[in-house]
Amino acid sequence: MRPILVTGANGQLGRELVRIACPAGYEVVALDRAALNLTDPTAIADVVASRDWAAVINGAAYTAVDKAESDVVAAWAINALAPAAFAQACGAAGIPLVQVSTDYVFAGDKDGAWEVTDPVAPLGVYGASKLGGELAVRTSGARHAIVRTAWVVSAHGSNFVKTMLRVAATRTTLSVVDDQIGSPTSAADLAQALLVIAVRLAEDADAPTGTFHFSNKGAVSWAGFARAIFAQSAARGGASAEVAPIPSSDYPTLAKRPANSLLSHTAIHAAYGIAPRPWQAALKPILDELIGHTA
Repeated sequence: MRPILVTGANGQLGRELVRIACPAGYEVVALDRAALNLTDPTAIADVVASRDWAAVINGAAYTAVDKAESDVVAAWAINALAPAAFAQACGAAGIPLVQVSTDYVFAGDKDGAWEVTDPVAPLGVYGASKLGGELAVRTSGARHAIVRTAWVVSAHGSNFVKTMLRVAATRTTLSVVDDQIGSPTSAADLAQALLVIAVRLAEDADAPTGTFHFSNKGAVSWAGFARAIFAQSAARGGASAEVAPIPSSDYPTLAKRPANSLLSHTAIHAAYGIAPRPWQAALKPILDELIGHTA
């Protein structure tokens, strides 16, 4: 198969896409910020036109949620204008585009998991900019799949698992928000799902297009997630701490977070047969890599 272009090579998702693609028999060309300036639409058009790509997976994003509130131009450039440029270039070349998006497009005020058809109402600049990217892709005419995800974690980069382990190394008790719920997402599992979608889009002209959700299965609060991390870490001889649950009001942030980030998997399962595993199972290999296997 022709190569797949991946952006965000140094991010959690990009690293996992590179790691799993080669053993699966796929060639991936992953570009980081040094190799591709995502704020330059001409550079994006040029790289899309440079080869006969099977598909493009745009996983690069401006993810500094709080900083985005004051860094609006940069957030929109990467999260909205770059996807628009990819969509335009991919549409012109007949290349399918897989665009990664976020639970932050929702207000977070629903009971139960968010469906792909639910109304969007982002609470801040980050979510609004990602929604802008979605709309640009959706209206471009390019064959596409928009995949929303949430609470992405891995053994690499900056994420909740690594933060908890780092802080627990020097503190015995941690205060963690308990009134925000979601489904943690393994970057490796997300990468596998995106690869399945990209390959189908590349090989099957009738492959499903549109918007999908992917996260691991099950609901938990941030405090509950922290407890699970420490339980698995302690079993490996790693750092652990007591978790003191607190309301979001006790941990103010510049950007408001969705209270409910649960994502429904109905659409992605119906279209691609993808059935995410429980988040607890997905957490295990991350801690195996960070700390080591249990005895």
